[in-house]
Amino acid sequence: MHESIKVSVRPLVEYAFRSGSIDARFRTATTMHEGTKLHQYVQKQYGEQDQKEVPFEMEFEYDDLLFYIEGRCDGLLKRNDSYVVDEIKSTSLPLEEINENSYAVHWAQAKCYAYMAMMKYDQATISVQLTYIQSETKEVRTFTNSYSLEDLSHFISEVIQRYTPFARWKVDHHHRLIDSSRSLTFPFETYREGQRKFAGSVYKTVQEGATLFASAPTGIGKTMSTLFPTIKAIGEGHGQKIFYLTAKTITRETAQEAFKMMEDKGLIATSVTITAKDKVCFKEKTICQKDYCEYADGYYDRINEGLLDLLRNETRITREVLEGYAHKHRLCPFELSLDAAYVADAVICDYNYIFDPRVSLKRLIEEQKKQTTVLIDEAHNLVDRARGMFSAELHKSAFLQLKRSYRSTNQEISNAASSINKLFIDYKKSAQSGYVVQTDVDEELLVHLDTFVSVCEKELLLQGNDEELLDVYFTCQNFIRIAKLYDHHFFTLVQAGKSEASMKLFCFDPSNQLSRMRNGFRSTVFFSATFSPLSYYQNMLGWEDDDYQVTIPSPFPEENMSVYIAPLSTKYREREETLEPLIDLLENVVTKRKGNYLFFFSSYGYMERVYEAYTDREIDTDTILQHQNMTEEEREQYLETFTSGRSKSLAGFAVLGGIFSEGIDLKGDRLTGVVVVGVGLPNFDTERKLMKERFDLDGKNGFEYTYVYPGMNRVQQAGGRLIRSETDKGILVLIDSRYVEKRYQQLLPFEWRNFDLLTPEKKIQ
Repeated sequence: MHESIKVSVRPLVEYAFRSGSIDARFRTATTMHEGTKLHQYVQKQYGEQDQKEVPFEMEFEYDDLLFYIEGRCDGLLKRNDSYVVDEIKSTSLPLEEINENSYAVHWAQAKCYAYMAMMKYDQATISVQLTYIQSETKEVRTFTNSYSLEDLSHFISEVIQRYTPFARWKVDHHHRLIDSSRSLTFPFETYREGQRKFAGSVYKTVQEGATLFASAPTGIGKTMSTLFPTIKAIGEGHGQKIFYLTAKTITRETAQEAFKMMEDKGLIATSVTITAKDKVCFKEKTICQKDYCEYADGYYDRINEGLLDLLRNETRITREVLEGYAHKHRLCPFELSLDAAYVADAVICDYNYIFDPRVSLKRLIEEQKKQTTVLIDEAHNLVDRARGMFSAELHKSAFLQLKRSYRSTNQEISNAASSINKLFIDYKKSAQSGYVVQTDVDEELLVHLDTFVSVCEKELLLQGNDEELLDVYFTCQNFIRIAKLYDHHFFTLVQAGKSEASMKLFCFDPSNQLSRMRNGFRSTVFFSATFSPLSYYQNMLGWEDDDYQVTIPSPFPEENMSVYIAPLSTKYREREETLEPLIDLLENVVTKRKGNYLFFFSSYGYMERVYEAYTDREIDTDTILQHQNMTEEEREQYLETFTSGRSKSLAGFAVLGGIFSEGIDLKGDRLTGVVVVGVGLPNFDTERKLMKERFDLDGKNGFEYTYVYPGMNRVQQAGGRLIRSETDKGILVLIDSRYVEKRYQQLLPFEWRNFDLLTPEKKIQ
């Protein structure tokens, strides 16, 4: 009995015929939409008997495998009693740079369709035509060859032969994955209270191909509660792939550990962790060109052998594993991680690989997306991250500089930059009060940007990579891309200073864009310990009427956490006045119970001012201070300071919303208490002020959407560091007069609401 494997023509020939080097030198990017329009431009020239977008499928036996091959050819042209298969490719290159033998993979794709057409229409010979269309000029160039059935039969056998080692690994691995996932048991002896309900909700969501918003407390084991049921669902035929998205390195490591635990229980599944290119690059500079980097030179000649070696011998493909195989096979570790990601069962990576329109994994075909579940860890972070992904900004100074730089070498670029610079001079005049707000995109600017991009492309194609020009080019491309997404969830902010002016398309509500980006995936699970209020995050993350929601209460005994509220003002204007009483409070906390404490503040400035006053008091504690732009090694050193059994208390000063306020585990007596100073409100800057106004206009409470909810989310994250297991105990102190207001109290987790009020007379005992 033959094992069957299904594959589309394009990935089949790309695997069999890819060769050459990684070359990141400038090439214009034709979007899928633009490529489709160019294809249609060619297809409109077809005759009445010619067909376009013709589907083909066939079976092909090779050794013990039965291949089901399918695809859709661009054109099937009728010429008397014979046929011509037309394969259309759009290109930004000048057509004179393309010859008949430039791209073997294009011929291979066309010849596959030609063979399928010959079998379907019983043809002895057939012609194959490659049609290249230049994306800017729409100039067309064609190459034609004729083939016999014997020619193409031999060719198809060669393609399948090249693909078979990979196909056999896929078939064998799929059996191992399904069998091991079906027999997999929960990696812990028991479920924590609420954990089974959470895991069950995830399983149902994946089974039904739905979306889930899950609010589950810190310490319940959210990573395993989402990965385990998704793997079990895959074993039952509900999907084939997982993307586990995180915002921080430490949460990626937690996901890796979850796969190790399931592997220890017998699971056989490949998981790949994608690390940013700059972090994994072996070279001093990240220049992806064969004449600089030996790992880019000939990459595609070696990738099939290297990837198969990796997949046959590894399951948990972490950064360290990738680097080892990249050295062994002389491959770029970042590109290797991407190639592995397309075939892995699970991919652990940052949000941007799925949601950011600039860097998403473009090769994830629609059929694969339909079988993919996206798990979004700490999804409260996605709101602000998405605002950044779907916003774009231009600065006047960049165009003024290019106008001057290219005045003597390229008048076209100089003139195009000058035109945009002149527009910014007008914007600057209109923003004499400092800024002006618009609710649309300036169409005149977009016309000038299109011209600028066009002349840049000519220069970059001819001269290579001028970094200054390239940076501005990509900035403009992104601005144009975001302008196409512009709707009532955006506003345009023009700001002006003495010598600078800027324009920003600001996506204050990313819900529409996030909904659009997750369309096509089988199922999506948004989960966080701090979805409070849940309705806010549902609104911001793109809730739809048929989505599911679940809220899991904390499984830990309430008596394990002692909560105190000190109604001391931390408002900016009163901070100096309340500084000494604040130091009294902090001293009271650390001296009543010896241990390790984290003190969280709303800003670096406030934290440093309190730290100075605290150390001046010479309180008998050790202290450690978070500073901006800490390296990974410095972060680890900071956390390693929190050791058990210290001879005197430790006070760690940190910032709300920063690297130490979420995603870290200091279990047992490594952390005795957490103090949160303030309610975490974001800065009252121009963008936030305008966001508030827009939310108000949309019928929402602008102050709460812009300040209170994001601020209290930071508070909940910081407080969540304290109790991470059933045996953890500690104290939580919330210092701010606003904590006694209903607006803020109702946002506290349920288990925090049984608090004691601290006053100058009543202190921690």
